[in-house]
Amino acid sequence: MSLPGDRRGENALIVANALKDDAVGESKTVARELKKRGWTTTTFTFEGNPAGAPPFRDFDFIISLGGDGTLLYVARLAAPLGIPVLPVNLGTLGFIAANRKDSWHATFDAWQAGTIQSSNRIMLDICVRRRGTCIGSNVALNDGVVSAQGISKMIRLCLSVNGDRFGSYRADGLIIATPTGSTAYNLAAGGPALFPEMPAMVINPICPFTLASRPLVLPASAKVEVSVDETRRSAAMLTIDGQETLALEMGDVVQFRRAEHDALLVVPRETIFFSALRTKLGWSGDGDA
Repeated sequence: MSLPGDRRGENALIVANALKDDAVGESKTVARELKKRGWTTTTFTFEGNPAGAPPFRDFDFIISLGGDGTLLYVARLAAPLGIPVLPVNLGTLGFIAANRKDSWHATFDAWQAGTIQSSNRIMLDICVRRRGTCIGSNVALNDGVVSAQGISKMIRLCLSVNGDRFGSYRADGLIIATPTGSTAYNLAAGGPALFPEMPAMVINPICPFTLASRPLVLPASAKVEVSVDETRRSAAMLTIDGQETLALEMGDVVQFRRAEHDALLVVPRETIFFSALRTKLGWSGDGDA
């Protein structure tokens, strides 16, 4: 959680996705505005693969210029370090990246003055265990998806919650999403939209074999395990935030926990979840009914 009080003369990193229109030009504008406010800045611009970024630990604040995908990349690196991130939308939807390029500075000024606090968003800590050993781990702001590789392939997965076996699924996969990620893949797969700051997670089967399978909403304290029971027809994989992947083998166990650190997002005070559902996703009820 950001602390109240004036912030000046600190180090800011600007992360710009050059595949977005005018990202390079906007990064120069952002740097100029931050310097007016007493900040030193470093700009990292990337196209496609964000490899080669400077160490995030060297900075006190990060501004991401791009879309939701750019923010997901930045959040995975910034959250464990407790660094606030102000996302500026240069993409199409910008559901999470809620700041506009013509008004982001108002949000920044309010945060710098301590009149608004960062929005705490839970992250998932995801570990893949193979024969008892963790072979890969990462954090996710949106979701972790255990699925079959390829299109129209089905696998069998076993779900356990807090050490109790819940059941098995024959499906294209399972989505484990945070409230922030509930409006992404989970929502497209028929899952519920969760208020972004609530301490919860949702488990949603993708195209399950039986219509009796439904999404589950669990408290953020839940410890979830998904084991790969059968891969005879298709190989399995883990996808994190739609960006990082890891091939899975039969018998692998993917563990999901609430991460130790939340993502700290600096978003406009007037950004209201229900307004975003209405204006960006078209949820407007029955009109005048």
